[in-house]
Amino acid sequence: MNKTRLFKKSLLAVTIASTTLASQQALAAGFQLNSQSATGLGRAFAGDAVIADNASVMARNAAAMILFDTDQFSGGVNIIDTDIDVKDISYNGGTINDVTNSSNTPVPNIYYIHKLNDQFAIGAGIYSNFGTKNNFPGDFGAGSGSSPIPDASSFGGTTEIETINYTINAAYRIDDQWSIGGGVDIVQGSGKLRRDAFSNVNAVNIDADGIGIGFNLGTVFELDENNRFGLAYHYSPEVEASGDVFVNAGLIGAGALNTNAVAGQDVLLPLPSMLEFSGYHRIKDTKFAVHYSLQWIGWDTFDSLKTSGGYNIKDYNWQDGYHISLGGTYYLDNNWTLRAGYMHDTAAQDNLTSISVPDSDRNWFSFGAGYAFDKHHSIDFGFTYLMGEDVKVTEYVGTTPVLTATTRADAMLYGLQYNYSF
Repeated sequence: MNKTRLFKKSLLAVTIASTTLASQQALAAGFQLNSQSATGLGRAFAGDAVIADNASVMARNAAAMILFDTDQFSGGVNIIDTDIDVKDISYNGGTINDVTNSSNTPVPNIYYIHKLNDQFAIGAGIYSNFGTKNNFPGDFGAGSGSSPIPDASSFGGTTEIETINYTINAAYRIDDQWSIGGGVDIVQGSGKLRRDAFSNVNAVNIDADGIGIGFNLGTVFELDENNRFGLAYHYSPEVEASGDVFVNAGLIGAGALNTNAVAGQDVLLPLPSMLEFSGYHRIKDTKFAVHYSLQWIGWDTFDSLKTSGGYNIKDYNWQDGYHISLGGTYYLDNNWTLRAGYMHDTAAQDNLTSISVPDSDRNWFSFGAGYAFDKHHSIDFGFTYLMGEDVKVTEYVGTTPVLTATTRADAMLYGLQYNYSF
């Protein structure tokens, strides 16, 4: 009975913890989602906290809204085409066939900036910072267990997470060089999670959503017309998700006690805060600019997963993550702008790993282009090949290792953005 209780805790932690915050699963380390615009996608988001080529800049740095001379609108969608490979699977002394879980997910965005005067600007936007999908085949791991060890399906199952960030911001120009900005972020998150144990015995079944309130602060320093720097901080909230939250109170052999261990409780989802520094430098008397970003992601906040009633599901002890990106822009003529970039971001998971949310250091290879029809209308295209790494994974029932595998998550991202300058 002790083993099954430990299984219950480890199962919920593996599933929810890795999934409910969703942020990055196939897009960046941990569950962070880098997909705020097609414009940024085309340069691996290098310099995105200060370039300000359209209204989507508010997603990275509200202070940069002041860099525009007129009102701005931008809206678009990025398509995330993900392949998650789980291979070399050994479970409970036997082997399980390799699986590849693929998904194709649209991530839309929309932004508007209103320039009140030369010193003030306000803006609003809707986009996403976190999201993931990793659904295993229904027959994955069926019959692989033996009492009291559950089937391997308890580590696969269904994992779907979506988050939406609603932001309202303001920016103020202090002088010719310094600007500041900030705003409120309303984060709405929802997730579906299903795990079975013994021959379709329901172990975890969660369909919940919630809202958290965060904020962002930023500044821009303009050295001159060709050189500027941006610094922005985003505080991410803890989201309390409510809805259908079921965790089997105890599994006995191949049977089950149909009792909810967390009846009436919500799931507390801590999201990581982020700090980003960006620079932009257009080489004088040329058509070329170089830009870069360094971002810190506070994944150490995800040290454990708990419920509102104090039920400690599992300790995770994730580590802070970082990404560094470098890009270039070539202003071909009055109509065409060409972009390219590279990003490297580090894994959030440390000693504890998972097949439901595979994580690794990742490399981004990006290129894009923009076409201006006239001084008011333009469109941007972006493409990224995101390459993960093979990671050795060990899953546990309590303190007993029962599953080993190798995971890898790769993705291709396609983006299209429309921009209007009033």
